[in-house]
Amino acid sequence: MPDQRAKDPLHGITLEAILNELVARLGWEEMGRKVEIRCFTHDPSVKSSLVFLRRTPWARAKVEQLYLQEITRA
Repeated sequence: MPDQRAKDPLHGITLEAILNELVARLGWEEMGRKVEIRCFTHDPSVKSSLVFLRRTPWARAKVEQLYLQEITRA
């Protein structure tokens, strides 16, 4: 059976790396427009965003989806 992880584009990429890449490409303001969560719109930081996203599966899924959209456009 083929290895499923090989097909997962997020395999091996940390949430912190995803956030850093999105901040570099979009900035906090644009991220807050695309994914409306408070940790992106009010005093944003990677640290506070990581805490929130690790505890909130629906928000993490939205951020991961945004990341996948951005890397396919590059």
